[in-house]
Amino acid sequence: MLIERIMTTPVVTVTLDDTLRVVKHIFENAKFHHLLVVEKGKLYGVISDRDLLKFISPFIGTVQETVHDKFTLSKKVHQIMSRKPITLKPSANIYEAISLFNQHNISCIPIVNEMDEPVGILSWRDILRVIEDNYNKKLSKAK
Repeated sequence: MLIERIMTTPVVTVTLDDTLRVVKHIFENAKFHHLLVVEKGKLYGVISDRDLLKFISPFIGTVQETVHDKFTLSKKVHQIMSRKPITLKPSANIYEAISLFNQHNISCIPIVNEMDEPVGILSWRDILRVIEDNYNKKLSKAK
């Protein structure tokens, strides 16, 4: 099965100079866990909700919040993103993706075209969804 059939589109992106405040707002209002970092259409990195949680104060939004805690939200995406992410083309197959997930202990793979422009994103959950769908189809046929 080709990646283009199971990847998530459209992708949600941020820029290198967006603040962690912007990233936090996106994650608070979305049901996904990764943002692609793009500048002038090209992929530069990935930032996950776990990356964000490592770098911002746990006291943000609480009564214990200090000025320093708020300052952590002013950091820029390029300061905490994962650089040079492992990518695949839409024409790659699901087994290539599984291999990359296992070899590199990553949780998402940006899908890029020939010009390194992001066209989708693939998570291990996307692959599990396909496996579950195939299993459910087999069960339905068996009945």
